Amino acid sequence: MRVLDLGAAALVVTHVAALSLNATLPIPTLLDSITFASSNQTSYTSTVPSSRSTSTTSQSQSASAPGTAAASSVTTHKVSATSSAYQSSITAFSTAHHTHNTTVSAVANATSTTTHTTSTTSHATSSTANATSIAANTTSATASASATASAGANATCGFCTPAPGYDDPHVPAPLAATYAHISPAWRRAHARAAARLAGWTVEEKVALVTGVGWERGRCVGNTADVPSQDWTGWCLEDSPLGVRDTDFNTAFPAGINAAATWDKELIYRRGKAMGQEHVGKGVNVALGPMTNMGRVAAGGRNWEGFGADPYLSGWCTYQTIKGMQKAGVQATVKHYVGNEQERNRTTSSSNLGDRAMREVYTHPFLRAIQADVAAVMCSYNLVNGSWACQNSKTLNGILKTDFGFPGYVMSDWNAQHSGVQSANYGLDMTMPGDIVMLDGLSYWGQNLTDAVNNGSVATDRLDDMAQRVVAAWYLLGQDKAYPSPNFNAFNNTNGPQDEHVDVQDDHYKIVREIGAASTILLKNNGVLPLKRPRKLALLGSDAGPSSLGPNGYSDRGGDDGTLAMGWGSGTANFPYLVDPLMAIQHEAIRNHTMVQWTLQDYDYVAVQSTAELSDVAIVFINADSGEGYITVDGNEGDRNNLSAWHSGDDLVLAAAAVNNNTVVVVHSVGPLIVEPWIDHANVTAVLWAGLPGQETGNALADVLYGHVNPSGRLPYTIARNRSDYPADILYVNTDVPAEPQVNYTEGIFIDYRHFLQNDIKPRFPFGFGLSYTTFSYSNISVGEIASASKRWVTDGSGGTSVANETASDDTYTYNATVGRFLVASLQKPRWQVTASITNTGGLAGHEVAQLYLSFPPASGEPPRVLRDFARVFLGPAQTVQVAFSLSRYDVSYWDVVAQDWAVADGEYGVIVARHVEDDGVATTFTFA
Repeated sequence: MRVLDLGAAALVVTHVAALSLNATLPIPTLLDSITFASSNQTSYTSTVPSSRSTSTTSQSQSASAPGTAAASSVTTHKVSATSSAYQSSITAFSTAHHTHNTTVSAVANATSTTTHTTSTTSHATSSTANATSIAANTTSATASASATASAGANATCGFCTPAPGYDDPHVPAPLAATYAHISPAWRRAHARAAARLAGWTVEEKVALVTGVGWERGRCVGNTADVPSQDWTGWCLEDSPLGVRDTDFNTAFPAGINAAATWDKELIYRRGKAMGQEHVGKGVNVALGPMTNMGRVAAGGRNWEGFGADPYLSGWCTYQTIKGMQKAGVQATVKHYVGNEQERNRTTSSSNLGDRAMREVYTHPFLRAIQADVAAVMCSYNLVNGSWACQNSKTLNGILKTDFGFPGYVMSDWNAQHSGVQSANYGLDMTMPGDIVMLDGLSYWGQNLTDAVNNGSVATDRLDDMAQRVVAAWYLLGQDKAYPSPNFNAFNNTNGPQDEHVDVQDDHYKIVREIGAASTILLKNNGVLPLKRPRKLALLGSDAGPSSLGPNGYSDRGGDDGTLAMGWGSGTANFPYLVDPLMAIQHEAIRNHTMVQWTLQDYDYVAVQSTAELSDVAIVFINADSGEGYITVDGNEGDRNNLSAWHSGDDLVLAAAAVNNNTVVVVHSVGPLIVEPWIDHANVTAVLWAGLPGQETGNALADVLYGHVNPSGRLPYTIARNRSDYPADILYVNTDVPAEPQVNYTEGIFIDYRHFLQNDIKPRFPFGFGLSYTTFSYSNISVGEIASASKRWVTDGSGGTSVANETASDDTYTYNATVGRFLVASLQKPRWQVTASITNTGGLAGHEVAQLYLSFPPASGEPPRVLRDFARVFLGPAQTVQVAFSLSRYDVSYWDVVAQDWAVADGEYGVIVARHVEDDGVATTFTFA
């Protein structure tokens, strides 16, 4: 038994397992007990090892969210009959395979007290796969009745045993492949990598691809030095919004706020600033961006990503990576693929049809590869019955062959489930290197060396893995005096290895700019911008600071005070946190405004006595979520409902009952149901501020007082009812069933696509947002581009990504085999859409023009799909022309039968509009 005093959590985990790498390899046996000890009195639940948590903690703050079912009951959720279209699409995904072949079921039981009203126990079980997975998943909160009704799960579904023809044994790695497309930078990097690796032994190459183990280096992930080859190991570190586990860093706005700006240049600048800070801390590989889709509104990590549309997410992913890698750090796009919920993420199978896989869930990853991303992180879950980190269809087939990805695939932390199979099926680097954190065992390391020597893994495959890793190093120029890590992720206070290097520069400026640009004005009856109110009331705990300070909860695992980021490994420490109360008081000084406040969410007497004597009452509400290894208020990563936390709805109604100028400010990880108060006559304005980072108060004040004209737009749909959404979280325990089946039966119809297809009226549609001025649209036109460009898109820095390359006699040569989805004939701009926008109001401001296509009905596409957008600044009475380009890929749908992209016959609708339901300005065009 090992006792680790992490200063945060008390968790006892005991596990017994036998671990099989391959029949031809030694079978290591693990018999171990781990105790995490702490004197902290707060209750916990935690999941090990799938957290990358550097202090294994989980906070349960207050009473459970309403609408949750009794935790002690065990329910097997049953799914309605699978549609024939969905089943047909799944069948067409014929080269997917069921490869998790059970060898041992490792079962762990843990007892943990939570404050959830219906349960004080937790039960954990590992997956029934060839891995030792310890997962302490509480059974509290099996979700609201509406969630249960819509959850797509069935213990007896067809995916538990693949149908005939579905189980394909192997999609081979594209070794010694010829490439239809590869960027010049990657081609040069691979040539240098091949030369650098000449003469290396098997053991030396294995060291490049095997992590050294949890807590055996300064960073959350580390690779080994190879002194015999003068090779220095790497530092891999979170997160998608800043450098995690350190100090004197910037806490940037979350990915969802970057998406809410709809501004490619701002997104690029954010990525570059984050990249600079990672480089300054000596991080080789930054573990971001995250680009999973917001398929379910309650998804715990949606806020780390870029919303609920593949093209919006794709553009944000592209620009973020371009910015990060411009600074010199390797970017890692994650989590590939189908990791859209936290609950049971280490045991559930995400079952996707082929069309949804291609058009929705892998599109942002394709855009990452267009941006020359260095690494792709495979996810914890299974995909169509096969672990994502050993799924040869998605890794070797889609990612490395169809997309032509020339970088390396790393596992999420302890998401590897085999040795030989994962190597042969597409995994290139295992993280953090041990099978279970701190167990001293590895699927690779010596076992991979033995597998290569005995022929279970081909030497060419190991060469391919090593070359991909070293090529990424050259791609980013990290061979040129790259800094060493100067912090310690596991002791970032006064540890001897933490040098407290300040990397912040002036990045607070971009944080504040994005914070304001991402603030969405949803309702305004004329009260905003504020006009020097005499008396102002600020109401609710979200207005002020946390009682524990900005970093009082480990990995931000608690909701106390203003909310500026969610929780989990996708976080960073705040250097400071400007809350709204602080920022608004600075404005009040200039305006001679009297400011009163109460931060007590449930003291309605105090709320009303403060509100009723004020000219304007601003009510602050929030909703939090995060990664599944932390449970907050009974929410196991994913939210239990779509209601405001701390009885926020009641707080708004209490204020609105006595003040006829009630403004609501929402800090939320995602959509909320706002029906209880949105139509209240006294609720005169709503600002949706999301998760703005360390400058949250200043950014909000900029918009409230009109220093910045709001231009944020929703990156998802806000529904009137939770049941209006097409999918929901699968709220089951890992042992009922043992392998939960998350069926993506909605196919390509996620978020607004579902609302349009089924004529469901949302409260606020995708892309919606108001301004303090007004705009009009006119003069749309569509035409073929006269001279076919060889360029795809600008990257925000003035650079470009080359779409068509000539043959080379380097290691990588060309034909239409690998990388066929990126060939110029499919991706280069072919048509241009232009439209005029006029500022018809009296104030200068930004407008976000959004390009949508309506495919011919026979294509089976949704009524409208987003293809591009542009944020432009206009003075009063000014008119500007916006221009968008379209490629053959943009106007194609995925033909499941032909297994190729197809342009539909007939006329397309082309619409430039304010949001997805806006008429805007439209025309028709036939693409050929």
